[in-house]
Amino acid sequence: MGLFDKFKKKAAPVITFPLTLTASARGDAVEMADIPDEVFSSGALGACRGIKPSEGIIYAPIGGTIGQLSDTLHALSIEADGGLEVLIHVGIDTVNMKGDGFAAKIKLGQRVEQGQALLQMDLAKIASAGYSDIVITAVTNEDEFASVKPTAETNMAPGIGMLVVSK
Repeated sequence: MGLFDKFKKKAAPVITFPLTLTASARGDAVEMADIPDEVFSSGALGACRGIKPSEGIIYAPIGGTIGQLSDTLHALSIEADGGLEVLIHVGIDTVNMKGDGFAAKIKLGQRVEQGQALLQMDLAKIASAGYSDIVITAVTNEDEFASVKPTAETNMAPGIGMLVVSK
């Protein structure tokens, strides 16, 4: 390795479509129409899919850069490879918890890779506060793509396809 090699920028990843977003949590898939929040179930924020989590870790469904990270740690966005804008929303109305029960494993502007742990959440704390813990992954710029469709998979885990995006 040369003296200045560590300062060279890595080449941008080559992206091919269709592109598969993998599960953002481990658990059971929840189809868009069944998400108990009209903003998501109606598709107002883009095509999405939920997961009823069985563990409290949120994973990157695609590689990219953390574009937003809410102060309450219940939501984040990834400016993803391939031009996708991906929102991950943890729970329904969990913003009211003001970050209690959530911990970030990443920071704003950080590059993340598909499958990387992003957030940790305390499922028992969310349940005792009376909120749904459904983890929602939405492609917020879906109109820039030909389609965003759910996979046939229903048992979600990191690396398992969740949504397929076509150009």
